[in-house]
Amino acid sequence: IAADALAAGAYLVNDISALRMDPEMVAVVRDADCPVVLMHMLGEPKTMQETPVYEDVVDELYGFFVERLNWAVDHGVKEENLLIDPGLGFGKTTAHNLEILRNLEAFRSLGRPLVVGASRKRFLGEILGITDPKGRDAATAAVTVIAATAGAHIVRVHEVGVNRDAARLTRAVFGPED
Repeated sequence: IAADALAAGAYLVNDISALRMDPEMVAVVRDADCPVVLMHMLGEPKTMQETPVYEDVVDELYGFFVERLNWAVDHGVKEENLLIDPGLGFGKTTAHNLEILRNLEAFRSLGRPLVVGASRKRFLGEILGITDPKGRDAATAAVTVIAATAGAHIVRVHEVGVNRDAARLTRAVFGPED
């Protein structure tokens, strides 16, 4: 599917498994010379939320990204094509997600663009008591501000305009990041 999407004009691949699930994916992104988002996910989609456990979620994700970045480069993917995403909501409790958000800057030392995808996520609803995902857009914009302040390069959102404005205002106040 990724190869077909790239052939049809897609620019980048977002791999929720960080090139772990499909053995052919590394060749697809390497040969296409395209950006690829390496996202952290604990376990597999069907079971990832059953009982996610970490001793230190930030430290474990950091080690995961070191390993996956090195693995991708060793398999021919250009370092400049690699982005990282801590995978909010993918095998993480609300407490884990909050800890990651508090420590997003820790991932900047990896030297790769940081992607944050919190848009309308369940943990936002759990914190605010909002069951309808569309009612979580203000919380999503708050996470966009947090991510922009921490130096994230990309946020994945449903409501682009509101989040674009939140990011622009954040950058106006705190200055542009690299």
